[in-house]
Amino acid sequence: MIRTAAMAILFATSVLSHASEQASAKADPAKGKIVAESICVACHGADGNSMTSANPHLAGQIEPYIYKQLSNFKAADGKPAARDNAIMAGMVAALSDEDMRNVAAWFASQKLKPETAKDETKIALGKKLWRQGDFKKGVPACAGCHGPAGAGLPAQYPRLAGQFAEYTEAQLKAFRIGARANDPEQMMRMIAAKLSDVEIQAVAEYAAGLR
Repeated sequence: MIRTAAMAILFATSVLSHASEQASAKADPAKGKIVAESICVACHGADGNSMTSANPHLAGQIEPYIYKQLSNFKAADGKPAARDNAIMAGMVAALSDEDMRNVAAWFASQKLKPETAKDETKIALGKKLWRQGDFKKGVPACAGCHGPAGAGLPAQYPRLAGQFAEYTEAQLKAFRIGARANDPEQMMRMIAAKLSDVEIQAVAEYAAGLR
């Protein structure tokens, strides 16, 4: 039974990997660069390294994840956008599916200029939550989905290493109150609901310093 389950996981991983490779093959980073320089530059920088914590770094982020978020900002088929953000809705309104794939490929190919953990008093708690979670509160280890070094796992779980602590904190709080609701199976909403402000700040600070 264990072997059968392992084979099923291997097969699923292979299919997802193949699909990801096909998506990447269709994307053109050079065309994405044009989109980044004309539309995204003011908030995220032409190379995906944002100058302000209100806007996340996109450089080195997982390509399918960037594409998913861009798609989620866009209303389609008469339905509201899965991710509600007036500014981003305006930015993606004129982008085609190809444009979004291309700009995702461009930002993913860029080198991140990472942030650092600035508040040493929060590191210990952040490290514990990242590596171990909190069994008593039913909070799983962040590393389980985002990786021990915060590199993320395609395509659902983003890279958090080197991200602005302030941005990560803001997104966790948005998940906690349901203001952001585009997480698969409500996973992040359920986890964030169990975290205090102090715990959210700690894990965000720790993630900023991961490499």
